[in-house]
Amino acid sequence: MPHEKNLMERLRDSRTRDHAFRDLLELYQERIYWHIRKFVFEHEDANDIVQNTFIKAYRGLDGFKGDAKIYTWLYRIASNESITFLNKNKKRQSGSLDAAQALEADAFFDGDEAQMMLQKALGELPDKQRLVFNMKYYDDMTYQQMSEILDTSVGALKASFHHAVKKIEFYFKKVQI
Repeated sequence: MPHEKNLMERLRDSRTRDHAFRDLLELYQERIYWHIRKFVFEHEDANDIVQNTFIKAYRGLDGFKGDAKIYTWLYRIASNESITFLNKNKKRQSGSLDAAQALEADAFFDGDEAQMMLQKALGELPDKQRLVFNMKYYDDMTYQQMSEILDTSVGALKASFHHAVKKIEFYFKKVQI
């Protein structure tokens, strides 16, 4: 796979941009998909958001200054696209399957019962808390990395993570009763 600096140079050059973007897709598409999948429970929705993420990234290449790593930039776009999707679909979700039913019906979910319970608990968190929890727990990101991606203070991220953990603990206690 191409080195990030070389990839960025190729993305900036109009003659090599399309080929370099294919390399970028190959390099990051699966990671971005799984990041998005932690927000949305349906495979098709995640695929749509991945597509929107990369379209937005391609259109924004000229504006990308390279202050952050390419993956950090893509992660930020994917996070914002996921939150936008969730906000748009909150109105629609009231009459559809809830998150737990959607997850149980999902052929792509292959976790055990504990993983299913955690996903259900995550589904009840506010979007921002779920995002911070996922980035810390699943992606093992530092608060500083999350701060760069989400453009949020480290203190606010620590508070969001703490509240998310407390709500997840409460969910597990509630389910155990």
